[in-house]
Amino acid sequence: MELRQLRYFARVVELGSMSRAALELGVVQSALSQQISRLEGELSTRLLQRSAKGVTPTEAGLAFFREAQLALRHADEARRAAQQSRLSGSVSVGLAPTTASVLGLPLMRALRERYPEVRLHMVESLSGHLATLLNARQLDLAVLFDTHPARRWSVTPLVEEKLFLIQSRRSARALPATLRLRDLRGLPLILPSAGHGLRSTLDAVFARMRVKPDITTEIDSLTMLMDAVDAGLGATIQPWAALGHFADAQERFLLSEIADPQAVRLNSLCSLSDDELSPAALGVRVALAACARELVEAGRWGGARLTHLGS
Repeated sequence: MELRQLRYFARVVELGSMSRAALELGVVQSALSQQISRLEGELSTRLLQRSAKGVTPTEAGLAFFREAQLALRHADEARRAAQQSRLSGSVSVGLAPTTASVLGLPLMRALRERYPEVRLHMVESLSGHLATLLNARQLDLAVLFDTHPARRWSVTPLVEEKLFLIQSRRSARALPATLRLRDLRGLPLILPSAGHGLRSTLDAVFARMRVKPDITTEIDSLTMLMDAVDAGLGATIQPWAALGHFADAQERFLLSEIADPQAVRLNSLCSLSDDELSPAALGVRVALAACARELVEAGRWGGARLTHLGS
């Protein structure tokens, strides 16, 4: 049973006409009639008596009408209370550089619209450092890739990203559409250091496949790393989001999807336990998940898919 059905039914009874109610509610009469029929089917009783002169409620319909009116009044009061109660306070959110390049600005815009009185503190850093800040209660929530230390965290799998081999167009030959990690033997790679969540993922996959990568440089700045790749100093393995700051990424870089099934990066929404979060932080957590979902569904987060829990 939906509030919409209650509103439709109540207006039909008040006006005594299906056609007039449909016109006032802004729906076609067939859709209105269908909703009323569904409501009667769910209640297993006839609520309206239809005739050439219009519609009148049955005895069951009158009894239901009184309770429906009460439920609708309570719903309206609840909506007014929610609208009049504005969330406020400070909420700190941590994002890794690649995630921030895709999610950061849309999240700030969404929060400005939804919760204008919430003061947002955004932190961009390596996922390992963000985990340390979260453990130290210096962040309310963060999007992380390596969540095994989470003892009291609330963890929700959010987005799974494909990984790509990325090279400069100026110094690399054409790439096949897909590659396997074993195909990268001898290729100079530029990767983040071991403290980075992506590096931990890659090291585990390389170890399982018994592949020793040729890592020539470790850089813990996404901007500097991608500049080095752009300059032709080596290739890197990153999600599509690593290209987020390049408006002309297609002209600068060549991409080849890593086809190994284990070579994916899971983004998890991690926060302090629910009893430690303020109402504002709980609201921001819901908004962040919704924002990520909208980006993926709109095709604005390349190479990403929603996890079954994040969808």
